[in-house]
Amino acid sequence: MMIRLNNDYSEGCHPSILLRLNEMNLEQNPGYGTDTHCAEAADAVRKAFACPDADVHFLVGGTQANMTVIAAALRPYEAVLCADTGHINVHETGAVEGTGHKCIALQSRDGRISASQISVAAAMLDDNEHVAKPAMVYISMSTELGTVYNRAQLRDIYLTCQQLGLCLFIDGARLGYALAAPTGDLTAADIAEMCDVFTVGGTKMGALFGEAIVINHPALKKHFRHMMKHQGGLLAKGWLLGVQFQALLADGLYFDLARHANALAIRLRDGMTALGVSFPVPSPSNQQFPVLDNGVIAALEARGYEFETDHPVDENRTCVRFVTSW
Repeated sequence: MMIRLNNDYSEGCHPSILLRLNEMNLEQNPGYGTDTHCAEAADAVRKAFACPDADVHFLVGGTQANMTVIAAALRPYEAVLCADTGHINVHETGAVEGTGHKCIALQSRDGRISASQISVAAAMLDDNEHVAKPAMVYISMSTELGTVYNRAQLRDIYLTCQQLGLCLFIDGARLGYALAAPTGDLTAADIAEMCDVFTVGGTKMGALFGEAIVINHPALKKHFRHMMKHQGGLLAKGWLLGVQFQALLADGLYFDLARHANALAIRLRDGMTALGVSFPVPSPSNQQFPVLDNGVIAALEARGYEFETDHPVDENRTCVRFVTSW
């Protein structure tokens, strides 16, 4: 039997979602997200994140959501600042650049960037018409290395963005895991309060597929559905997204699933630490990055474990990624 630790979306979906989909399978709905399921799911998102005035839209996947938000927010000559490890910079095959916007990568040791880095980059590039002008900051929660911003860090970044006139976009593909991190101090309401736009991931959080885009900034709300259609993101059977988010957000299921995955990851981390395994970046969420001897890696693979290689540490050891799911 293969044991997959390479991602948090190897399974289909939480049984409650499958049950809801089956219950309404023969129900007829208007298309393109104009149905009551999407409307009720949008209300559930607004309630969960305490943002009653936000616009909420549903798309199929994370890359699609990221490029649609960035394309809608930026002028043709504008760019987005992100960590060098950021998903839009290394794992989206140039999708953002494909919309005409440059990703300007800031060096990061642990997946996070700081307010001071943003200030320096904006000052260097702001008044030079020969280079792309930073107009947005993109951060991931949790980051691609499993780390999580705390409230003070996020507040500093948001205030800096406001002072510099930059839009702050939080990629929440794994937002539930970030909010459920045992060492974290951010609440769902904090996320909505301290950014201009964010996503609430479903694909990696127990749904079959789907991401919710939550827009706070008034200027970004205007004609956003036009950009969704332009980017191929306006799903004809949009109710399939709405039903899933209805189920995910019912009775706090979204956050329960996140806590479960995090608890498994921390159990795994603590067990490996007790065996002398080191971790270059401490992660409080469902992604863990142990450094293993190459012989141990080969033995695990031979026993049916599947996981991703992150980077070689030396000729005998490799940093790998173990991911737990809901």
